[in-house]
Amino acid sequence: MSRWYHRLWKNWVGQSANPSNLAELEKLRQIQQDLCVESQLDTPYLVLIIGSCVIATLGLLSNSAAVIIGAMIVAPLMMPIRGLAFGALIGDASLFRRALLSLVVGTTIAVILSCLLGVIAGFSVFGSEILARSTPNLLDLGIAVAAGGVCGYALVEPKVSATLAGTAIAVALMPPVCVVGLGLSQGNWVLSWGAFLLFLTNLLGIALACMVAFILAGYAHWTKARGVLAVATVLTSVLVVPLGISFLELTRQNRLEANLRQALLRGTITFQRVELIRARTDWYTNPPQTRLTVRAQQPITPHQVKLLEEFLERKMGQKFVLIFDVNPIQEVRADRDAEPNRQESRR
Repeated sequence: MSRWYHRLWKNWVGQSANPSNLAELEKLRQIQQDLCVESQLDTPYLVLIIGSCVIATLGLLSNSAAVIIGAMIVAPLMMPIRGLAFGALIGDASLFRRALLSLVVGTTIAVILSCLLGVIAGFSVFGSEILARSTPNLLDLGIAVAAGGVCGYALVEPKVSATLAGTAIAVALMPPVCVVGLGLSQGNWVLSWGAFLLFLTNLLGIALACMVAFILAGYAHWTKARGVLAVATVLTSVLVVPLGISFLELTRQNRLEANLRQALLRGTITFQRVELIRARTDWYTNPPQTRLTVRAQQPITPHQVKLLEEFLERKMGQKFVLIFDVNPIQEVRADRDAEPNRQESRR
């Protein structure tokens, strides 16, 4: 710590130790001490990790968004990431190692614990809350960067420190880690990899934005920090490729579903009531294969499917293979059985 303090003294005070520089240096030292405490691998940190992991895992298994939000507030993973960013930016190796150790240990415990809970639960099919965290895209990176900027600014501006709970909810660090463990409990490597990519996106996005916030606030010199900032930018930029692919698939899927709903309501199938429940597309087949789950009062014929495929080809500019899973609609009313009884009583 003495070397770090001496380096800050040279950078900020120099040869003219005026009161404003001394006050600024004292504030920097206080921030560093606060981050050391936040990034400490101690009993309260481990208790929060275990508690938030259990809450998040059970919330994911029960498909409860409210429970998952509660776990986001309890989870302490945001603090060591902020310490990691500040330590790397100012060259404080002690703070950097401490924050990195807390982050690695906390993440590892959460993965192992969620995996064990997944094995105990023995669910064969996961709900939408779990599956939603397996396909990160550029939107998630944008959320992480915005949340990281607020998190970093909250460190140097006490007035906005109360927003950290909302920031933790927005960026959601613990649920993706738990999904990694749940995927491992089933041997679902695709699910685990997707969730880990989301966690990595949040981690790098928060760290990079925190560094930028610290520099803009004047707590690190650009000339001293540009090397570390460049490394963080490159690492984050590497994620743009897989996240961009997922984002393109998301936009294509949304466009496809919009065209399908339009066709089912006003296009090729206009003579019967058809309700689209879900559409899932395998974009890796050629042509892409879309499985539609619908409700209909009458059977859907192969000719109607062919007309719908032609409609989509004109709208989307590519061919699709459509497969319908039809759930019949049956109307049942209580007064239908009662009507014959009333007529019988009149006789």
